[in-house]
Amino acid sequence: MDTTTDGAQVKTDQLDRDHVRKVFRAMQTSRILENKLGSLYKAGKIVGGVYLGKGQEAVSASLASCLTKGRDIFAPLIRDQAGRTAFGEEIIDCTRTYLGSVEGPMKGRDGNIHRGRPSEGMPAMISHLGAAISLVSGMLLAKRITGELDGAVGATCVGDGCTSTGAFHEGLNTAAVENLPLVLTIANNQYAYSTPNDRQFVCKDLVDKAIGYGVRGHSVDGTDMLACIKVMQEAVNRARAGEGPQLVVASMLRLTGHGEHDDGSYVDASLRESGLGRDSIDVGSAQLIEHGYATAEEIDAWASESADLVQEAVAISQKENAPDPYQDDWAAFSNPANTDFHS
Repeated sequence: MDTTTDGAQVKTDQLDRDHVRKVFRAMQTSRILENKLGSLYKAGKIVGGVYLGKGQEAVSASLASCLTKGRDIFAPLIRDQAGRTAFGEEIIDCTRTYLGSVEGPMKGRDGNIHRGRPSEGMPAMISHLGAAISLVSGMLLAKRITGELDGAVGATCVGDGCTSTGAFHEGLNTAAVENLPLVLTIANNQYAYSTPNDRQFVCKDLVDKAIGYGVRGHSVDGTDMLACIKVMQEAVNRARAGEGPQLVVASMLRLTGHGEHDDGSYVDASLRESGLGRDSIDVGSAQLIEHGYATAEEIDAWASESADLVQEAVAISQKENAPDPYQDDWAAFSNPANTDFHS
């Protein structure tokens, strides 16, 4: 088990400028999009819950930006809008799903985060903690059986609470035994809903779990965009090169409640004031300017552009019809006869 450490070791001249800018833009766009979703929820325009990735954007976007839609597999979890954006999900797929449009990828049948495009390598999210690990492993095995695995990588991101589940153990153990190119990222945001880490596990660092499964482990400061980019690139490259599963543990703090219905008042104030409480968007913006990846003017222009795109997607989605239960055929994703379904 090898460990990749913090951002102090990042040599910026080793990072591709376009790639860094892509990661930040995905982070920035997802934050603007999710802020809008939060406003719509509070205005009573969204049925069901809204779960934001505030604080986790650098981890999610850095992981997904290393993947290629159509070749690789990315199974997003609850706080992975930045990863969805980096992987290539269109903003309107998100707004249509949250607003119940029949034109969305789930045809208005399921709301919020339970959406996907399986044929493009992004399965719909599963709420059951850890289930996506076995799902991605199964998809990778299917590629192996059909001779399509060469060079492909599968990735998913789970929370620290997931590491206490049987599904986590079974999924990672299977991937290790089969030597699958899986990149499993643990976003350690210090709380499983409202349960703090010291009530979940007693190991010093979750990356130590890599030893037990015989896989390579990596640790990274999840608030540090450049460090996340470096570590995720290494993990994905190693998996793609045939070195088996990679376990990445990113430490940060969830900068919001579990969902928009939760004020997060149980979070220890000292954590908010610590380095874990840094906002990865602020850190990333400062890093772009400091290292010459972008100017403040460019960053502002990107934000304006993303805000316009988000507003346009919301306006379109709000005008579209909800599903008609008397007309819908309720075909499943797996029905081969339903060729017009967005699978």
